[in-house]
Amino acid sequence: MVTFLLNSQMNHIQEEKADLTLLEYLRENKKLTGTKEGCASGDCGACTVVIAEVSKTNEQTLKYKAINSCVTLLSALHGKQLITVEHLSDNNKLHPVQQSMVDEHGSQCGFCTPGFIMSMFALYHQPVEADRETVINALSGNLCRCTGYRPIIDAALNVCANKADDKFSQAASQTITALQSIDKNAIDTDNLIIPTSREALAAAIQDYPDAKMFAGSTDLALQITQQLHSFDKLISLSLVPELIAIDSQEQGVMIGAALPFNEIEPVLLKHFPDLSELLWRFAATPIRNQATLGGNVANASPIGDMPPVLLALNAIIHIDNGTDKRTIPANEFFLDYRKTALQKGEWVAAIFIPYLAPNQSIRAYKISKRYEDDISAVCAVFNIALDNNKVVSLSAGFGGVAAIPAIVEELNQAVIGKDWSNSNTFEIGKQILSKAFTPLDDVRATKEYRITMLENLWKRFWLESNHQANTIATRVVHVPHSTGVTSHA
Repeated sequence: MVTFLLNSQMNHIQEEKADLTLLEYLRENKKLTGTKEGCASGDCGACTVVIAEVSKTNEQTLKYKAINSCVTLLSALHGKQLITVEHLSDNNKLHPVQQSMVDEHGSQCGFCTPGFIMSMFALYHQPVEADRETVINALSGNLCRCTGYRPIIDAALNVCANKADDKFSQAASQTITALQSIDKNAIDTDNLIIPTSREALAAAIQDYPDAKMFAGSTDLALQITQQLHSFDKLISLSLVPELIAIDSQEQGVMIGAALPFNEIEPVLLKHFPDLSELLWRFAATPIRNQATLGGNVANASPIGDMPPVLLALNAIIHIDNGTDKRTIPANEFFLDYRKTALQKGEWVAAIFIPYLAPNQSIRAYKISKRYEDDISAVCAVFNIALDNNKVVSLSAGFGGVAAIPAIVEELNQAVIGKDWSNSNTFEIGKQILSKAFTPLDDVRATKEYRITMLENLWKRFWLESNHQANTIATRVVHVPHSTGVTSHA
């Protein structure tokens, strides 16, 4: 039985469709139509709601985060509080974020306004200083076509600069008590299984080999909302301890496959700060609050953003079947289009990423039609180790140019021992990359464009790593918009 707080009321869902999205549940079952349906693919933010859960690091506090209800399945609410726009006002008095939107004239047609309000509300309850960059990041994924973003950003800046207790902070202790009272035992209904151990997960897979497994559901839900597929039985990975743990070890970081990106991002950026732009451009905040690294890997999409990173960093994929565990180097995991080395009954349990050595540096580049929150046309990640400017090692991962996330071993070997500052080294790599792939033409890019981009990104990497003070690309001031993402994790 899925149990959660809907606004302030405890809800128990015994039998419901396994593939019921949160958006459909709110609008059709509960008639809470303040949450809007726009794209039904996590692109526009009109469906944004907020979930609150007891913090893993401090059980006396609640953690608030915005999510896209159109790509979230109802089962994801188990043990959490769901807050919708209808619940923000207090005795017919607008919540401070709502009042700020009014004061700053941040709404015209109003269709997108509930989504913006909920993203602002989540930020309002986060213990961060809300500068302009923080606000823009929090509002990312919310698309407005008529108001313009300046007054919306101003509304968020003003209200977050003058935070005061609201009815949610005043009721925090009662909410925490209610959430902690929810039974966190495994769930096994006719349509949904949420196991709480690797052994139980293995049993569920054995009993229902055709059932789909999911964690964040940001990709699986697209099959429901865009392709109109129906799933009678689903297996959620959200309560298996090994899949939701992160461990900074001596040699590297072990990341549970079912952890959302926004939970692993601080650890990744601590050890790999040069991944910041790629992680930021991966997807908007509501998607990053749900999408998982394990999903991005197991999907084996040739345009996924993280597989090239894992290839370049020589990551190790940890595989489990409930009885035996094994490891696979990332460069041996992707076999063919959407095909991996996973065997029947196995799942991705974790991803181990070794730390960089002192003489190593990494660069990650993404080319897409929109600057942020869009699918890659080309993704290239380079990891180089130098000794007195001689190449000790090079590993690189590429996306968008083949049927699988790929490496070019010839490139890696050809530059070893070469003087990295010598232009001949650059030319060697350029010639290899110009012939390494035969990309497809599609709506994102032509074959010729992709090959040219590979050559150009190699040149950019060579120039930047030889001239550290002259980094070519800098993060620009941007405005939030649609995520434009049709495949996440």
